[in-house]
Amino acid sequence: MIFHRRIKSATLWICITGLFMGINIILSSFGIPVPGGHLYICDIIICTAALLLDPFAAFAVGGIGSFLGDMIFYPAPMFVSLVTHGLQAFVISIIAHNTFKKHKFIAELIAVCVGGVILVIGYTIGRAYVYSTPEYAIVKLPYEIAQGLIGIVFSLVLCRGLKLENLFEKTFCEGHSE
Repeated sequence: MIFHRRIKSATLWICITGLFMGINIILSSFGIPVPGGHLYICDIIICTAALLLDPFAAFAVGGIGSFLGDMIFYPAPMFVSLVTHGLQAFVISIIAHNTFKKHKFIAELIAVCVGGVILVIGYTIGRAYVYSTPEYAIVKLPYEIAQGLIGIVFSLVLCRGLKLENLFEKTFCEGHSE
């Protein structure tokens, strides 16, 4: 597995990863009220970071960032978030950066879709375990799907539509001058 971009320095890598983790924690602090809970938009930053960063930084942003956000604001599902969002981000990064080298958008689309499936399955199983009722998990299923779709669409719009990916490479990655 070869990652195609390298951030210019270890210090910069830590700072960028920490920044994305902080944004994830902030987005984890509020949600859109829906029947039976809230719809969170943190998947936007998780998917965006996974498309931009290496798999380990993506795991830190998705898994550890979500874990910390849950620990601060709503601790019951924090371990579910660690595993689910961590795996989601890690897999998105691996697929996006290591498949379809000549068709980058297709690789990224497949990556975030696979990540969305990981999110839905992980949280559905996690909710059934944490809250001891599969019925509660089924009630929340449409909202998990919506959360995944929001993350997929907005991350692709940010990275491709608004050219964040190009700006990120030019600014922070080796082989590009500032």
